[in-house]
Amino acid sequence: MLDEFEAWLLRERSTQEGTAAAYADTFRLLLTYAQQATGIAPSALTLADLDADLIGGFLQHLETERGNSAATRNARRAALRSFFSYASYRAPDAIATISQVLAIPAKRTKTTLVSFLTAAEAEALIAAPDTGTWLGRRDRLLLHLGIQTGLRVSELTSLRVDSIQIGPHSQLECIGKGRKQRVIPLQKNTVQLLNAWFGELPPVPDGPLFPTHAGTPLTRAAVGKLIARHTAAAVGRCSSLAEKNVTPHTLRHTCAMSLLHAGIDTASIALWLGHSNIQTTQIYLHADLELKRRTLERVPAVDERPPARYQASDALIAFLKNR
Repeated sequence: MLDEFEAWLLRERSTQEGTAAAYADTFRLLLTYAQQATGIAPSALTLADLDADLIGGFLQHLETERGNSAATRNARRAALRSFFSYASYRAPDAIATISQVLAIPAKRTKTTLVSFLTAAEAEALIAAPDTGTWLGRRDRLLLHLGIQTGLRVSELTSLRVDSIQIGPHSQLECIGKGRKQRVIPLQKNTVQLLNAWFGELPPVPDGPLFPTHAGTPLTRAAVGKLIARHTAAAVGRCSSLAEKNVTPHTLRHTCAMSLLHAGIDTASIALWLGHSNIQTTQIYLHADLELKRRTLERVPAVDERPPARYQASDALIAFLKNR
C-alpha cells in the first residue's frame, strides 16, 4: 500500500519531492523498528501489525534512542497520520487499528526564540568566502541572496538562471512551500552580484543558479555545510558568531528581523516570506529584544509614581467659583 500512497501523494496532493522524501524516510525508520520489535520482515508487515502500541513505541524510540526532539517526533507522526488517513478509505476492515493510531496525540513542544544575525554578523558572514575562487563567489552570492530575500533553503537550491529578471525593476521568482509562487524585488547591490555571476555560468536559462562543479544544483545538506564553514571563518571578523548556531534558516530569520527593524509591518513581512498564516510571523516580534526595550522605555518603573496632574492654585479656584 505504501507505493499506492506515494503515487497518491504525488498525483492527488501534488506533494513536493522534499515532502515525499521526508515521508519515505519516516517509513524506512518505522519499518526497521517494526522488524526489530516483531521479527517480521518489512515486506510481510500488515496494517494489523502496525497498531497503536507499535506506533507509540516507535515515536518513543525516536526520542529516547535516536535523540530526536519533540518537534521531529511530531513531524514523523504527521507523516504517519497522513498514511493512516489514506489507509482508512482503502482498508475499512482495519479501521479499529487505524482509529487508535490516529488518536495518538502530538507532543507539546517548547517555543524557542528564533536565532538571527545582527547587521555586523551578517556582513562578516557574507565577506567570509574567498572571492578569488569560483566556489567563493558562488557562496558569497548565496549568502547575500539568502539574507536579502529570506528564501527557504529549498527555494534557494531550486533557483534557476531564468528565475532572475534583470531590468528597471529587477526581481526574483520562486515556487515556495505549498507550491505558492511569489516575486521578490532585488536590491541594486544584489543585482550587481548576480550580473557578475551570470558571466561565470553556462548560457542555459533553466540551469541551476547555484551549481556544483558537476553542474548539478546544490543540495540542502551542502548549503548547511558551506554556511557552517563560512561561519567558522567569519568568527575572526565578528567574535559574536562563535556563540551562534548559524543554519540556512538563520539567513531567513535575519531577513525577517531586518525588515522588522526597518519598520515593516508583520503582514507585509508575512507576504515577503511566503507565510500562509500571519500568526507565524509573530515569532519575530517575540524575538525582537530592541522592540521590547523601546516598549519598556515608555512604561513607568513599578516603584515610580506617575507624573502628578496639574492642580490649580487656591486663588485660581476661587476666581473660577466666583465667575
